[in-house]
Amino acid sequence: MIRLVILSLFSLVLSSCGISQDVKILKLAHGLDAKHPVHLSMVHFAERLEDYSDGEMRVKIYPSGQLGSERELIELIQIGSVDLTKVSASSLEPFIPKMRIFSTPYLFRSSDHLWAVLNGSIGEELMKAGEPYRIRGLGYYDAGSRSFYTTKRAVSSPKDLQGMKIRVMNSPSAVAMVKAMGGAPTPISWGELYTSLQQGVVDGAENNLPSFYLSKHYEVAKYLILDEHTSIPDVVITGTKTWDLLNDQQRKWVNKAMDDSVAFERKLWEKVSQESLAEVKTAGVTVFEADKSQFLESVRPIHEQIKSSDLGELYNKIREVH
Repeated sequence: MIRLVILSLFSLVLSSCGISQDVKILKLAHGLDAKHPVHLSMVHFAERLEDYSDGEMRVKIYPSGQLGSERELIELIQIGSVDLTKVSASSLEPFIPKMRIFSTPYLFRSSDHLWAVLNGSIGEELMKAGEPYRIRGLGYYDAGSRSFYTTKRAVSSPKDLQGMKIRVMNSPSAVAMVKAMGGAPTPISWGELYTSLQQGVVDGAENNLPSFYLSKHYEVAKYLILDEHTSIPDVVITGTKTWDLLNDQQRKWVNKAMDDSVAFERKLWEKVSQESLAEVKTAGVTVFEADKSQFLESVRPIHEQIKSSDLGELYNKIREVH
């Protein structure tokens, strides 16, 4: 009797919220703010999923790190406490060893080369590489190319990085890259970076254009060099626990909505990148076009190491894509 009363009350609460008991709610969390193009693309995913499923599936989005850092969200994905998240491929390195390949500086010849890889068999292979680790990839978002920005002086070649403390992600690959270029890599959390640049804890950092602009780092770092050393995609992931609970129709809806979201995000990213570059220039940032050949030469030892490592076969397959 008590059980029936509780179930009746639960049904009443759901009905009062306008939610059918048959609706599947997916919990999506990420670390970006609600103005970021990636967040807007996730909103688009949620809208398309609800539309395709005729309201049978909905997405609840938790932005701005409400439920944890990227690493914490990956761990929550693995145990099924969160259903979806967006993380940098770099953040997946400790969980999926093959994802280290994306941190190789100047791995891709161009944006077209990058997307030929991601949209082909190699991209699909990497999506599935996380399944033994309870992670399943759903789609790649464009995260642009990462470039250096500095506070005290301009950087036009690797020799200018000598003695400069450069903030990097907590990634062995990022640390190795800045070391190879002559800088002093300094891992610092993203949330602490503005103050660290302002107070001289670090002399610079590296990121894509929208992140440089939206974080307002341009207020304290007035020199930007477009060396575009890495093109590391964002990856939308779910956990195998969540995926196994979905039926075949629900999986089709999720995949279709994600395809729409990826196409939406790529167009929006290009637009926001151009706007971000214009805005930082207006704000007084001096922008330099890099001689990429010098930067590429400085990291050749990294390429040689990768070719002789467990990533060598994957590296060669990527380089052969046209």
